[in-house]
Amino acid sequence: MADTTTVSTSDSSTQATISAPAATAGTSSESTATQQTKLPESKRWADVSDDEKDEIESKIESLAIEEPKKVNEFLDDPESSSIQAVTGDTPYTSAKRFEDLNLSAELLQGLYVEMKFERPSKIQAITLPMILTPPYKNLIAQAHNGSGKTTCFVLGMLSRVDPKLAAPQALCICPTRELAMQNQEVLERMGKYTGITSVLAIPMEDMPFSKTPPVNKQVVIGTPGTINKWFTGKKLGMSAMTILVFDEADHMLAEGGFKQDSERIMKGIVKIRPNCQVLLFSATFNDAVKAFASKIVNDISVNDHNQLFVKKEELSLDSLKQYKVYCPDELSKIMVIKDKILEIGQKVGQTIIFVRTRNSASMLHKSLVEYGYEVTTIQGALKQEDRDKIVKEFKEGLTQVLISTDLLARGFDQAQVNLVVNFDLPLKYDTRGEPDYEVYLHRIGRAGRFGRKGAVFNLLCNDRDNVLMTKIENHFNSPVAEVASWESNEDFENALKKAGLM
Repeated sequence: MADTTTVSTSDSSTQATISAPAATAGTSSESTATQQTKLPESKRWADVSDDEKDEIESKIESLAIEEPKKVNEFLDDPESSSIQAVTGDTPYTSAKRFEDLNLSAELLQGLYVEMKFERPSKIQAITLPMILTPPYKNLIAQAHNGSGKTTCFVLGMLSRVDPKLAAPQALCICPTRELAMQNQEVLERMGKYTGITSVLAIPMEDMPFSKTPPVNKQVVIGTPGTINKWFTGKKLGMSAMTILVFDEADHMLAEGGFKQDSERIMKGIVKIRPNCQVLLFSATFNDAVKAFASKIVNDISVNDHNQLFVKKEELSLDSLKQYKVYCPDELSKIMVIKDKILEIGQKVGQTIIFVRTRNSASMLHKSLVEYGYEVTTIQGALKQEDRDKIVKEFKEGLTQVLISTDLLARGFDQAQVNLVVNFDLPLKYDTRGEPDYEVYLHRIGRAGRFGRKGAVFNLLCNDRDNVLMTKIENHFNSPVAEVASWESNEDFENALKKAGLM
């Protein structure tokens, strides 16, 4: 079935629809509602101890399944086979080849030689002309996991930088140091032949701020706290800034996320550089965040903005299979991981196991190690150097099983991950009994990256889990298959076979 993209602008009622068969992804390392000024707080479970979690969960006395409701109606697929769009007063033509984008020879060399791309993915073909065509309008874009969105904003940054000017000209802000480091790796590969320099703005335990030299690199990629610190401390100048990118923008602008730092940075840059292009990218945008993103871009920037939203994630049964496994208790969930996931699934690739809290991560790690399994665990309380080492070893294939809080739920790319296990379903911190649908989508998007095969196992062990799983199925209008018996090797092998992994 054809994918469909809806493109609209803030300065015109014109709206064009784009529909076309999916193109070969141009990436090997990825994928207006009512205005609101106040968003609900969304504190993360990964920052909550089990003692606090137990106190909160004890208040959940009853859970009712809500009637399925249609969400994100602005993402509906109209029937159209046109691949070109006109947004406002600026025409954009879909790029069938990277050569259509008027890129430098050095950037084309990086795309073809280093990145091994053949042609733009669909999201790149539509989005890159919007980013690279004068008058360089701002962009709020939703792009599926693995669709090539990282290439969109990295290529945008590289294209807008003058290699002869030794000053910060492009800034990318990410929610975690792991994602910032990953994005810099992509930028270095793609820009290998351009001579463009970059620096990571992430917390450095061994570098006192007073000794941090002023930034003269052309691209800065980092986390909001550090970037804001450098900016307010006069270490990061903005007078030459041409493009500002927010990766995982829904989290960056949400209450309980990095909203204040993000707003402060955006206002500071636009005050100095009114025509600085702002790009907001994410795989998910709920209505409240989308409305706020539109409002803040309109209020802060002098530029008009385009919007690009693809239809709510449709999980292709050809590339990613979801399963639910009913377990009698918490111990049996550990047995499933030990005897089924790690034993039977070890032949199919790497595995990420998601838990809700740091204490749960420690408990599961301890249990599996006591059974003799080699696993690594990453969560926010670890030292930065330990987090970096764990991610590096997993990316290099030195470790096969990684337990993680939602620290790695967003944007973490590892092509060899074919299995994702939700030991705990993601639960919204501030809403009793409500799943965190966006986090669920990000979590399962770690498996089957870039069209590869993948399987997701959701471990359920009580009525609350059943209700949460049902709500997730209803929300995405996607029934999740059941593994008949948590004790049956044959049932798990059949599930992996149906996923194309055995």
